[in-house]
Amino acid sequence: MIVTLTLNPSLDRTIEIAALDRGAVIRAAAARLDPGGKGVNVSRALLANAVASRAVVPFGGDEGRQLVHLLRQEGLDMVTVPVAGRTRSNVTLAEPDGTVTKINEPGTALSPGELDTIADSVLAEAREADWVVASGSLPPEVPGDVYARLCRRFAGAGIHVAVDTSGPPLTRALGAGPALIKPNLEELADATGVAITCVGDVVAAAAKLRAAGARTVLASLGADGAVLVEDGGCWYGEAPVAEPRNAVGAGDAMLAGFLAGGGSGETALVEALAWGAAAVSLPGSRMPGPADIRRDAVRVSRPDPARLLTSPLPRTPVTVRAAATMVPRL
Repeated sequence: MIVTLTLNPSLDRTIEIAALDRGAVIRAAAARLDPGGKGVNVSRALLANAVASRAVVPFGGDEGRQLVHLLRQEGLDMVTVPVAGRTRSNVTLAEPDGTVTKINEPGTALSPGELDTIADSVLAEAREADWVVASGSLPPEVPGDVYARLCRRFAGAGIHVAVDTSGPPLTRALGAGPALIKPNLEELADATGVAITCVGDVVAAAAKLRAAGARTVLASLGADGAVLVEDGGCWYGEAPVAEPRNAVGAGDAMLAGFLAGGGSGETALVEALAWGAAAVSLPGSRMPGPADIRRDAVRVSRPDPARLLTSPLPRTPVTVRAAATMVPRL
């Protein structure tokens, strides 16, 4: 069983367009609405592959009720925690060449009492779990050490904790000794201050994060694949994608695949890359199922430190953080 926690879930609307032309009226080629949030996506990917998972999901307002409705339609096993604020909505603009522009709302604050209720819910569900995944951005006013505090609490109960976040919440979580972290290239560079141009730089940055407290580092590198650094060794892997459609949620699918593959070693890295590559090939925030996953396309080897990294394709999404959301009064 894998329990996921998403403190800042969302409704994710993906709109496919021919090209982004600022100031113009753009006709959409297609659109879809998916449940969103990193932990939610991990649980959705596990569900699609018949791996036991339970998502803890705070929700509020009409958007929150719609999120819960969509997740129930998918058959997701979840525990919902009502909160006073309104669940956020995000918009993704996807172009045919793989360029993705994201506009993310900030979400709404969680009170200390709501955070305690959420943590209690996770702990109650995780007593027989193999992993707890704490992932995603934090809502406004939530303390930056919240993942560190949750990690200590869960680890104190003997639960393996995977953390997938960025900025201060990531760096502060390191001291709590998470069993696994999954930074992308930008998050890896930001957390370590290392200029990353080659695989050797990735390995060195991962070693710094392990020295700071993380036991295992799974670094996702976009089109360049991934690097896994743990006590048992270090591996580099890649899984080419012939026709990338949307990278949103691919990192979450990668983390889900890694945990489904055992959470350690070369076999888990193969699963991670196969699931992540499959997600990139799908529209919107859809998570891959068994028919989408090609393990035979994955290549894993010992890292070549001199190997240079390319510009990620599909490109890393351009994410715009919305300062506020205009909600009409009724």
